[in-house]
Amino acid sequence: MTQEVRGVVAPGRNEPVRIETIVVPDPGPGEAVVRVQACGVCHTDLHYKQGAINDDFPFLLGHEAAGIVEEVGEGVTDVAPGDFVILNWRAVCGQCRACLRGRPWYCFNTHNASRKMTLADGTELSPALGIGAFAEKTLVAAGQCTKVDPSVRPAVAGLLGCGVMAGIGAAINTGNVGRGDTVAVIGCGGVGDAAIAGSRLAGAARIIAVDIDPRKLETARKMGATHTVNSRETDAVEAIRELTGGFGADVVIEAVGRPETYKQAFYARDLAGTVVLVGVPTPDMKLELPLLDVFGRGGSLKSSWYGDCLPSRDFPMLIDLHLQGRLDLESFVTETIALDEVEKAFERMHGGDVLRSVVVF
Repeated sequence: MTQEVRGVVAPGRNEPVRIETIVVPDPGPGEAVVRVQACGVCHTDLHYKQGAINDDFPFLLGHEAAGIVEEVGEGVTDVAPGDFVILNWRAVCGQCRACLRGRPWYCFNTHNASRKMTLADGTELSPALGIGAFAEKTLVAAGQCTKVDPSVRPAVAGLLGCGVMAGIGAAINTGNVGRGDTVAVIGCGGVGDAAIAGSRLAGAARIIAVDIDPRKLETARKMGATHTVNSRETDAVEAIRELTGGFGADVVIEAVGRPETYKQAFYARDLAGTVVLVGVPTPDMKLELPLLDVFGRGGSLKSSWYGDCLPSRDFPMLIDLHLQGRLDLESFVTETIALDEVEKAFERMHGGDVLRSVVVF
């Protein structure tokens, strides 16, 4: 039978979010209803609210979540009621050309629930990234549920559902950071700090954090940065070169998503080095680089989607590392808030005052 719960809805472009009654249907074949325990306030949710993703309003926001499987539909075997899961927006299909070539982290046909959650009046909702977890319960494809060790705190576990995984994966999976490498991370918000933590985990010898906010640079040091550069006060490219013997970094991770900072990343890498773009640009942004420089410097220019992660592989591994004390996920949680504080959390995010606000149910 359908259930009515509370959820955070973005009714229209740039309008304040509001608490609404959400109707959650029974799970269909291959689907699951999850009782949400915690959900991080991610910048992507703000993009949805601003209409920067698409115009399929109203949106049910929230996607960086963890909770308990409450009910599953026909044919679901990987998870069962009572399982503690992290929700993910890459439910690989196993049949597209990427999956068949053994690269499921590039899956082109990820699954979402086919049944629709609605408002009380029947208006269909568009769940953010196919999840919609700023709600007491949500309906997802069962493949979007990744079972992990239930001893981890939900407010921490859910962060792997998006931002923290994107940053760690940008370093480890996309950038292939290895022992002894030099790494520069441009932009030290939540994703950038996660890239720093991932680089540290991978054994990088030197990790250079670049930002214009001294507060963020201080946090970056706590996450594992060995050096910091305030790019408001000094030229970031020259500073990175100076810190790497004049050569540039082996891997530069751009976690801002702007042409200006991407150019900094491009010129701050060593010859044959790697640039990883994990910051999300807007549709109007353009990049201009001399083609001769692209050719002459060699190396790789990569984009990182969701940290090129495979949730079934990466989520349990990172949770285990956290429980072993080798990956401090707790440091990413700045505050825990109630469901009706999401609008204020967006304001704090915009001001750079938090790494993550997390809604706890």
